[in-house]
Amino acid sequence: MAAADTLLERITDYANRPNPYPLYTELREAGPVVRQADGSYLIGTYHEITALLHDPRISTDPRNLATPPEGAPKPPFLRLDDPEHHRLRSLAMRPFGPPHSPGRIDAMRGQITEVTEELLQNLQDRTPIDIVDDFAYPLPVTVICRLLGVPQEDEPRFRQWSDAIVASADVRPDKESSAERDQAGEQARIEMGQYLVNLAEQRRDHPTGDMLSAYINEPDPAMRLTHEELAETAVLLLIAGHETTVNLITNGALTLLRHPDQLDRLRREPDLLPAAVEELLRYEPPVHMRQRIPLADVDIAGTTLPKGTSVVLALASGNRDPKRFHDPDRFDPTRPDNQHLGFGSGIHLCYGAPLARIEAQTALGALIPRLTSATLLQDPPPYRHAAMLRGPRHLPIRL
Repeated sequence: MAAADTLLERITDYANRPNPYPLYTELREAGPVVRQADGSYLIGTYHEITALLHDPRISTDPRNLATPPEGAPKPPFLRLDDPEHHRLRSLAMRPFGPPHSPGRIDAMRGQITEVTEELLQNLQDRTPIDIVDDFAYPLPVTVICRLLGVPQEDEPRFRQWSDAIVASADVRPDKESSAERDQAGEQARIEMGQYLVNLAEQRRDHPTGDMLSAYINEPDPAMRLTHEELAETAVLLLIAGHETTVNLITNGALTLLRHPDQLDRLRREPDLLPAAVEELLRYEPPVHMRQRIPLADVDIAGTTLPKGTSVVLALASGNRDPKRFHDPDRFDPTRPDNQHLGFGSGIHLCYGAPLARIEAQTALGALIPRLTSATLLQDPPPYRHAAMLRGPRHLPIRL
């Protein structure tokens, strides 16, 4: 049996992308906290992950690493700490409307349904189809581009940019290619940010009802984003608003095809769909890992995490922790008390989570009647390279 100090290397090895769950079991059995050969720490148990996600002594900012990346730019607010994180997140969320009230995203349910039906209509007489390319990718990217106000003809440009940014954010320990990935990701982030700021500037004093218009025409000077903040926020909204959703929809379709009894039950009982989406977020989450950095020595489960070290929280492992979830390897759409880590927890709870939930419920609700007579053509399907944002690259089915 391989040593526990190679677990992160093995989990992030592409060969294990189709099924990392036996390695997560090994991680939990090795102890709540497992030091890796490269000096980082890997944590896969639910209660310890949750405690660290809520601990103010734990940073998301890579500049707090003992050896921070050379020449690293200021990270997006997703990777900043409070109070700066809170300020930028509040400004970014402002166009969505007041917290806990029906806002812009809720008002988009009709549009999301409309885009879903358009995509499925185009697949009417086609077989086989690829759930990813033909449905799960174009749905959220179309929705988020409409939300921001990106012209339809420019939407294809975002896939290349997005792929590069996601690859650069991955937690794979292969140092050889990380510098190249980081450079490509930063270039994509700059290009996408410049494009979105230019688009916003075109709406200055000529708002068109979208979020870029809302950002650029903010009447309160104290609430305005700088050009740099606008670029970072718009890029992050686009990535958060569609990357997680592509994986959530695709993982959902694959899980239902592998569980025909539950697929049939959801077809008969569509009211179970919201709970089924929460179970998918636990059972096959779109986000598998997150990196954190202690700002001081932090004791957790009898181990000291030294200041400045890389700590990788395996959220997907926490979601299968038998100390928190009964029969965790079973897919159960009626599971009670499902406080999963599918979108993280604490102050960095996923920015795109409300949108992802609505899109997944709408998409899977429309897909389920078609999936009941579908055949999965490749199992396991080919997976995307990212270990952190895990999902199939293609999911071919015959209707």
